[in-house]
Amino acid sequence: MSFINEASWDRIGRVVLGIVLLYVGWAEVVTGGWGTALKVVGFVPLLTGLVGWCPLYAVFRFRTNATTDTA
Repeated sequence: MSFINEASWDRIGRVVLGIVLLYVGWAEVVTGGWGTALKVVGFVPLLTGLVGWCPLYAVFRFRTNATTDTA
C-alpha cells in the first residue's frame, strides 16, 4: 500500500503510546481536565499506528518506512 508512511517500529510505538495514554485517562490515574485530555489525545497515536498513515507526515512529506513506490 503506497499510502502507508510509518515503519513498523513507528507503528508499534504509536499503538503502545496510545494504549498507555488511554489507560492513564480511563483508569483515572490522572483526573480532571488532564485525564479527559489524555482520553481524547490517546486515540490519535492509537489510530495512526493501527492505520499506518500519519497526516502530519503526509503534510511535511516525511516517512519512516522505506519507499516502495516503483513507477
